[in-house]
Amino acid sequence: MNREPNIILLVCVSIFLLVVTACSVSYKFNGASIDYTKTKTIQIKDFPIRSAFVWGPMASIFNNQLKDLYGTQTKLQQVKRDGDLKIEGEITQYQQRNKSVAADGYSSQTELSMTVNVRFTNTKKHDEDFERAFTATETFMNTQSLSSVQEELVTKMSENICEQIFNATVANW
Repeated sequence: MNREPNIILLVCVSIFLLVVTACSVSYKFNGASIDYTKTKTIQIKDFPIRSAFVWGPMASIFNNQLKDLYGTQTKLQQVKRDGDLKIEGEITQYQQRNKSVAADGYSSQTELSMTVNVRFTNTKKHDEDFERAFTATETFMNTQSLSSVQEELVTKMSENICEQIFNATVANW
């Protein structure tokens, strides 16, 4: 019986394990690519509602989620004024519309949408400044009332828009 292939295999596996355990690579997948030596603070102003159709708690849900996202996903200190990064804007649209029609000719689903206009300023790199609208939509069945699903859907849309804003402002990859 030839033991040479087994010894070669054992040596190769041993070398592989030694290399794998000796080297380690660490990645952070929070999405933020910020040079913290230059950018230390962020100023996030509250976004007022400027939409014709309004649901009162919408602004506080959105504003809290946006500030929480930057607070948990970055090391930036949130300040009231003179931030290295500045985010401001307004909730410009909140509307519902029929999305699909059932066989009986009546609407079976309603789509709720929310649009937020954002002005972003990077005082360290003005070429990254922008003003842009971000939109998210959610759908609910017409067997449900808007008041029974509104908080859940606004929370989901706010989360979606906050992630879009985060990606557009500090996730440059």
